[in-house]
Amino acid sequence: MAYPDMPAAGGVRPHAVAGAPLMCNAREHGLTGDGTTNDQPAFAALVDRLGDAFAADGRARVIYCPPGVYSMRDAGTVWRTGVSLVGAGPGATRFVLSNSGNRADPAPLAFYTEKLHGADRERHLAYCTFADFEIDGSGVASAEYSPLAKGLGLQYVVRGVFRNLYIHHTAATGLGCDFLQDTLIDGVLVVGCGRLDNGTEMGGAGIGIGIGGWDSVERLNIINCSAVGNATNGIFLELQKPGGLRPRGIRIIGCHAQGNRFGISDWGANGLIVSACTMTGNLDAGFHVSAKGTTGTAGRGGILTDCVIDGNVRDGVSIGNTPGPYTIRGNRISGNGRYGYHQRSLGGEAQECAREIVIESNDFYGNSLDAIRIDRPIADAMLINNRIRGNGRQCGPEISGGGASVRYSERKVVDRRAAWQHDEHRGKTVRVGQRIAVVAANDSTELNLAQIRPDAFSGWSADIPPPGTSYHLPAAPGTRAGITVNAAMDSASIRGNRVWDSQDPRTQTHGLWITERGSCVDCRVEDNDLAGNSVAPTRLDTPPIGGRWERNHGDDDWP
Repeated sequence: MAYPDMPAAGGVRPHAVAGAPLMCNAREHGLTGDGTTNDQPAFAALVDRLGDAFAADGRARVIYCPPGVYSMRDAGTVWRTGVSLVGAGPGATRFVLSNSGNRADPAPLAFYTEKLHGADRERHLAYCTFADFEIDGSGVASAEYSPLAKGLGLQYVVRGVFRNLYIHHTAATGLGCDFLQDTLIDGVLVVGCGRLDNGTEMGGAGIGIGIGGWDSVERLNIINCSAVGNATNGIFLELQKPGGLRPRGIRIIGCHAQGNRFGISDWGANGLIVSACTMTGNLDAGFHVSAKGTTGTAGRGGILTDCVIDGNVRDGVSIGNTPGPYTIRGNRISGNGRYGYHQRSLGGEAQECAREIVIESNDFYGNSLDAIRIDRPIADAMLINNRIRGNGRQCGPEISGGGASVRYSERKVVDRRAAWQHDEHRGKTVRVGQRIAVVAANDSTELNLAQIRPDAFSGWSADIPPPGTSYHLPAAPGTRAGITVNAAMDSASIRGNRVWDSQDPRTQTHGLWITERGSCVDCRVEDNDLAGNSVAPTRLDTPPIGGRWERNHGDDDWP
């Protein structure tokens, strides 16, 4: 028989600590929600009170903030385990962050970090839910960029839930939390975050999750989220511990990333699953794998499947610095301003060969240059059963223009005398004197320009050119193939691909191109259909060596 004053199993007492109810209406504990009063001191005091109560009786508490505008000024609130925050829904319950009275404080709504508060595996947050409210970070400013100027910045969270949040215009990352175990991020909308990130700073993303705090497995689901117009990544994962294990167990499902620099990025996970997502209109790449993160570690072993990756200003899928493997399967990769899939070298020291990259059963079409471009050494790759059609849309010659027919706006170049083919200049850089801009699309007389950065209204690197000023567009590359090998490729299987162009006029010049810099050694190239390209089925500037070359329709003279 348990005595009433004794804790039950698991350290939970049968009765809550007196004066600390399990559900607290914030209006009854000092918060006003009037949009004028600084509610942060009362908010921080309430979090501490409930955190102390959880420590005493083991019973989790919930702060409910009714509809209102809650001004949080000049300080962030240190979060406590066992405390949750819920509102009446985005738009109804709004937390407005500002630091005009203390520019040195980045003023996140809630934070708990390893460096500042001693967070670690033993001193983690647990039983914390954040749901049904809005965070407006537009009032936070500082002379120097601070990665802590987030909406939410928590580290070492167990059994956390982030649901139905709208986080926008924060100075740094919107939802920037690290080391999340058994955690769910569901239905979070992040817009315009990373306002003060110049593109080279840490963070600046919509949803940025640091990983590697729990060794080899971190069970995290990011589902049904949207990331729009954030300064760096829409959604990204970044390994935080130098030399640490790349964790498994992370999934990104059913999310939308649009108008960010990168859509969704893997900077250090192992076996990341990205499924049923849309990545559109991002300024660099839709999906990105690289070692750009703080530990210089790229993701590996991931699976990108059943996604729509369309209309990104440069590449659809950009993979660099990973040792592999990686699987790209069953996606639509279309209308991107450079390459559909780009295996690229990101510079720096000599990089190891990428191994066991699988590009399978994807639909590549309408990309501006090559559908698949291999610019980094690769071994044991599988390029199988892809449908590759109508790429090489950037086919326009070198053009210069000016005079009375030419005018400019923030996002357009108009030349009434032009007669351009649809999207023949997409992905090019237009120059007007010292100004540059990137062409996102074109019709017969207008060039539509991509934003210079995600939160910019203009596409120009400087002021808008005066009417009539001369412009220049470079010529498109002469060869734009379905599959281009521009690096060493060893022991690859290229099988069952249909590579053709049925447009009028055709713009995809070749089915397969091995450049002078490329090589194909001991590869299995079988059962491909390469007929119907504008110039020839193949272009072999470097002859293949060894392997099997059989039953490839369209080039009877191929070895």
